[in-house]
Amino acid sequence: MDITVQELKAKQDSNESFILIDVRESHEHEAFNVGGQLIPLGTLPSKVEDISQHKEDEVIVYCRSGNRSAVAQQFLQGAGFKNVRNLLGGMLDWQDKFGE
Repeated sequence: MDITVQELKAKQDSNESFILIDVRESHEHEAFNVGGQLIPLGTLPSKVEDISQHKEDEVIVYCRSGNRSAVAQQFLQGAGFKNVRNLLGGMLDWQDKFGE
């Protein structure tokens, strides 16, 4: 199931509990991010054990446009994560909607 930038911002604003993962590269994360833990897509297979305690939690993945995070979403679901959501439109849509 996917999530929109508006839904994510509302979750953040209300301090809901979820795991937020940025699957972009480190230079993209440093330039602009919305607080997610940086795990670049290419390193996700080797890092999945580090986040395995969150298999039952809501996990939201994001990237620049939503493409890499869609790949990450499929990978994590295949690794047994039950509730992985892809941020539609990624940081491009976030910056377009919220101008940050």
